[in-house]
Amino acid sequence: MTNNNPPKRVFPAAKVDAQSAKHVPSSPQTESEAYKLAFQDTDFLLREDLRPVRFQLELLKPELLLEEANIASTFVFYGSARVPEPAKADELIEAARGDKAKAVAASLKSKSHYYDIARELARLVSCYPVTEDGQRHFVVCSGGGPSFMAAANRGAEDMGKESIGLNIVLPHEQLPNPHVTPDLSFQFHYFALRKMHFLLRARAVAVFPGGFGTFDEMFELLTLIQTGKMRPMPILLFGGDFWNKVVDFQALADEGVISQHDLDLITWCETAQEAWDAVQKHYAHPKG
Repeated sequence: MTNNNPPKRVFPAAKVDAQSAKHVPSSPQTESEAYKLAFQDTDFLLREDLRPVRFQLELLKPELLLEEANIASTFVFYGSARVPEPAKADELIEAARGDKAKAVAASLKSKSHYYDIARELARLVSCYPVTEDGQRHFVVCSGGGPSFMAAANRGAEDMGKESIGLNIVLPHEQLPNPHVTPDLSFQFHYFALRKMHFLLRARAVAVFPGGFGTFDEMFELLTLIQTGKMRPMPILLFGGDFWNKVVDFQALADEGVISQHDLDLITWCETAQEAWDAVQKHYAHPKG
């Protein structure tokens, strides 16, 4: 029997039109910038007026590709880009010049063992089974940079599993670490869109010692959950000595600027297994 169903579409796909546009005869009119297809005109897309469109594109591209990769949820890793892995910590101290620089290098070395913990946690979460319909949960996701971010991607790689890297364009060179899965390596211009993608699929977040960027990411997450913009999820803070030195969480509650129960949003961890156990407990007995 002949298939008499109507066609799915009657207009050419954008790729077809884009290819056709490459073969138009040359003339003063066709060589004009105005004649370019809008979506192929980079200068046009970079105009100040097009900022809302760029926002939308930066939101949409990773969303579509992650959906096509069947990534249903992620396990996000935040942390410093400056803490060395243990094998390179002594080299950092040796390269330091002056007492102050050596003291800073020694301080970074004291936190380097968390590299191995981040890597081990990524190994644990990467073993989470794929669902029958092919959906993947707790896929490792980092900022794609060095240090704890690289440790997370490396842990997934150890288990033969894919992982995500959400890189950001910075004034200085910022390249993805070599452990990020190439097809899941994204680059962002806008910090806001990058942070949104960290959390859209996040079902647990591990926070290792870090600086301004880590603070920004962590406190935004805490605020979103505190204000009811997001459902509660495990927020796993590694390095109690570090965090309680640089942030007096209890003082915030004592001063009345947060509630005492807001402190319960944080789960303190020192080992990978402790963190993974907390995540499994949370989803076996969700709090909200």
